Amino acid sequence: MIKKYILFGVTIILIILFDQVTKVYIDSSMQLHDSFPVIQGFFSITYVRNPGAAFGFLAGASPLFRYIFFVAITVTAIVLILYYIRKSKAEELRLTFSLSLILSGAIGNLIDRIRFGEVIDFLDVYLGSYHWPAFNVADSAISVGAVILFIELIMRGKERDIDFKGP
Repeated sequence: MIKKYILFGVTIILIILFDQVTKVYIDSSMQLHDSFPVIQGFFSITYVRNPGAAFGFLAGASPLFRYIFFVAITVTAIVLILYYIRKSKAEELRLTFSLSLILSGAIGNLIDRIRFGEVIDFLDVYLGSYHWPAFNVADSAISVGAVILFIELIMRGKERDIDFKGP
C-alpha cells in the first residue's frame, strides 16, 4: 500500500515542479510569440499563452466564465482522481501512475489559470506548415497518463474476458 502512495506523491511533485520550472523559465527568458527551432522543420520552443483548453476550446469565452469553468472542472477531476487513487488496490501501480500523471498535469495547468488566467504553452511540434497546437509539460503528462490509463483499461477488459471464458 505504501508503494502506491510513494509513487503517487513522487510523480505529483516531480511533474508539477518540472512543469512550473519550465513555464517560469519560458516566461522569464522569452517574449510572447518568440520562437527558436530545436529540430529544424519538426520541433521548436515557441512561447504562447492559451486562454482556452486543448485546441483553444473556449478561448473566445469571457475570462470570468473560462476561469470558473476550468477551475470547477479541474477541482472536480482532482477530487475524482483522489477518490480512485484511494480506492485502487496497492498492486495497481500502472493505474496509480496514470492517474498521478493526469492529476499533476491538471494541477500544473490550474496553477497557470489561477496565476495568469491562461496557460503558458511552449512545445511546438510541426511538419512543414502543419503545426500541432502548442502544449506544455502538464499537457504532456495528461496525455501520457491518459494513454497509460487507456492501455490499463484494455488490459483489464482482456483479463475479464479470460476470466469469463474459463480455462
